[in-house]
Amino acid sequence: MDVFTHLESEVRGYCRGWPTVFSTASGSHMTDENGKSYLDFFAGAGTLNYGHNNPLLKQRLMDYLASDAVVHGLDMYTVAKREFLERFDEIVLRPRGLDYKVQFPGPAGNHSVEAALKLARKYTGRETVISFTNAFHGMTLGALAVTGNSMKRDGAGVPLGHGVTMPYDNYLDGRTPDFLLLETMLDDSGSGLDKPAAVIVETVQGEGGINVATADWLRGLADLCRRHDILLIVDDVQMGCGRTGSFFSFEEAGIVPDIVCLSKSLSGYGLPFAITLLRRDLDVWEPGEHNGTFRGFNPAFVTATGALEDYWTGEDLEKQTTAKGGQVERALNEIAMEHAGAVEGVRGRGLAWGLVMRDAEAAPRVCAEAFGRGLLMETSGPESEVVKLLPPLTTTEAELDRGLEIIADSVRAVRETVSV
Repeated sequence: MDVFTHLESEVRGYCRGWPTVFSTASGSHMTDENGKSYLDFFAGAGTLNYGHNNPLLKQRLMDYLASDAVVHGLDMYTVAKREFLERFDEIVLRPRGLDYKVQFPGPAGNHSVEAALKLARKYTGRETVISFTNAFHGMTLGALAVTGNSMKRDGAGVPLGHGVTMPYDNYLDGRTPDFLLLETMLDDSGSGLDKPAAVIVETVQGEGGINVATADWLRGLADLCRRHDILLIVDDVQMGCGRTGSFFSFEEAGIVPDIVCLSKSLSGYGLPFAITLLRRDLDVWEPGEHNGTFRGFNPAFVTATGALEDYWTGEDLEKQTTAKGGQVERALNEIAMEHAGAVEGVRGRGLAWGLVMRDAEAAPRVCAEAFGRGLLMETSGPESEVVKLLPPLTTTEAELDRGLEIIADSVRAVRETVSV
């Protein structure tokens, strides 16, 4: 691995926790160049909801490339784009009563967020955007300004302005009624809070520690935005595309955001792809006012269409994700009960779960133990105190059981080390 340490920037991160060279991947498994197989509970940070090299999507991609079809198209009209738009409308939007325009802002989630923030400011003529404690929305400057993590914010190198942070659901442990501070400041002309253009929120904060907002809290937030004429942006980059069960994570709350950010598993195959969904009347862009070279990656249109047709024309995937989520929750609760002195709690929805360690240093050690046993996981939370599980939605029940056994063994090993 000398070539990586010699030539690759020190900014590299995930590879430091997984010191091996991977060569192949299939389904819920990755294999390194020495032939060791690893069960993947990371899934490309939520980019591989349908697993590695999903055979259904791979065949579509191979057929498309073999036909000399358009690969790079900027925002040109192409057959692949048309088919994606038609199927996305037919399978996702119309059955949910959603009438959104679709913007292709660029290849990644932060591009979707940047477009959402820029459009909200353009439409309202206001600058301030409300975000929440422990939020994560991306690493570009606009997205960083509405991100909570101080380490990531410090990397900007310039002041991050035009954002105000408010408490996320249960941030104050129920000691203060929901939105009391925000509503009071909005109603008080002396509060110093400029009327916001928008509020941006994750229904489940992935990088922030698997913090789950209740449906009541989300409904309250949507009502507050409506009463104060503030746009509501839901960042569904990591928790959308079925991660919490339903295609959009906000469906359970019964709210309809003004703008929605999607990326990661949208392509279905790990290909770069993002969209920004916007209420039809918000589409006030001038032609070319927000653009980018890689906002029309046609192979991603093809695999995204395949994912919709293969997994979202019925309710099977949603039901399976909910059932598997229950399987994970039960196993994690057993671990938490066995190690009550070391584990603070369990939280999550669908197939996004976190085991919260009382000692922040324990979570990375649990993940390291798991890696040695053939399981890939990452940590999350402001102090990396949460052992985070994001297995592919297609992971089998047997694979989940195996991974959960490894987690239990890893927690025991860490506790034994500490005891010694």
